[in-house]
Amino acid sequence: MRAVLQRVRQAQVKVAGKIVASIGPGYVLLIGFGRDDHPAMVGGPVWNRFLKKILDLRLFPDDSGPINQSLEDQDGAILVVSQFTLYADIKKGRRPSFSKAARPEEAKTMYHAFIADLTKLWPKVEQGIFGADMDIELTNWGPVTIWIDSQEL
Repeated sequence: MRAVLQRVRQAQVKVAGKIVASIGPGYVLLIGFGRDDHPAMVGGPVWNRFLKKILDLRLFPDDSGPINQSLEDQDGAILVVSQFTLYADIKKGRRPSFSKAARPEEAKTMYHAFIADLTKLWPKVEQGIFGADMDIELTNWGPVTIWIDSQEL
């Protein structure tokens, strides 16, 4: 699993010009699944570490510094968007290869399981639509952008 997490003041997702999800302060989490990821990993140790890392990060400001409080401290929200392009391979040519990304049917299963498990741990979760052509609008706060890879946890 890979994710790009951005601290935001606000964000929204539109599909066909209609807002399908929006949040105030919190995180936009772009999440992708690789060909080595599989639905059997749902609920396992790597899966749970990944979820816990996202929720425990201290990326919000307080009087002590610019990245000192957690999402819980700020009572923030999370907007999750599927993003298979996090597995793009650009080594050859000009067109990226996505052969390292999970097959769509497996990725969709894991995406929905990820949303369900994240929501059990933190109820303020909104989501984009898996596989849809989405427009994401956000105000990156800081900016703060963090790369998270399950193989590095």
